[in-house]
Amino acid sequence: METGIKGYSTLTVTEDLTASSVGSGTMKVFSTPSMLSLIERTCWKSILPYLEPGQGSVGTKVELEHLAPAPMGCEVRCETILVEVDRRRLVFEAKVHLGETLLGRCTHERFIVNEDRFLSKVSAVK
Repeated sequence: METGIKGYSTLTVTEDLTASSVGSGTMKVFSTPSMLSLIERTCWKSILPYLEPGQGSVGTKVELEHLAPAPMGCEVRCETILVEVDRRRLVFEAKVHLGETLLGRCTHERFIVNEDRFLSKVSAVK
């Protein structure tokens, strides 16, 4: 896998994505956890075609700045780019926009894992 892989996705802010619904605040605006979910989804989907059978990726680190609010009903856009590859470690830069307004920016780290081996470790945790 090489740097430069880009990902794009959009979503409409619905009530279930607001801070008051996810428990991260009291306002009916796009929540930070929902923004993070959008970023993670965009990152992993961008590399999916480059993974070998039996491989997946897991998020391990996030540095997220939520810079502006977005009301219910608007469409937000996420753009990601893979900026660093160190064996199984991947680092992405992400931006989330509402029109021309930058809502958030993020550095997100993921690791490529063997899904069976990873799930066997999960089942061993009690």
